[in-house]
Amino acid sequence: MSDIPHGHATRETLLSMSGLAFMEAVHDGTLPRPPMAGLMGFAVTEVSDGSVSFEGAPPAEATNPMGGVHGGWYGAILDSVMGCAVMTKVPKGSVYTTLEYKVNLTRAIPVGLAVRATAQVQHAGRSTATAVAELRGVADGKLYASGSTTCIIMAMG
Repeated sequence: MSDIPHGHATRETLLSMSGLAFMEAVHDGTLPRPPMAGLMGFAVTEVSDGSVSFEGAPPAEATNPMGGVHGGWYGAILDSVMGCAVMTKVPKGSVYTTLEYKVNLTRAIPVGLAVRATAQVQHAGRSTATAVAELRGVADGKLYASGSTTCIIMAMG
């Protein structure tokens, strides 16, 4: 896990950068990573134009009453990585938010298993963007979940 502090960039900082520059700054530690990353046990590992990857492992705190990793953990990781991929396409002065997302759980992730979530943007227009993602085991390469999203891009100026 990265030692980059958790927090939030200011609104002024966010709007002064392209989405790609913003995500690169989170990745390299120039900007703090969001508190959600620590809570969910993941960190940004790769950023490029239209693609983002996270790595992490579900903590014991993410389990359901039966002791399995809660489906919400899968959803939160996939929503986050897909949104971050979309962010790389957001122009300076704009923001995005998720309109909808879908998650397909393929198999159970054991608590503590290192996983990698990778998302790619399929379309980024003036007002909407779509992306897809996979959640795979780092060591075994097995597909644990996949997802898709539609996001809205909003100019703030």
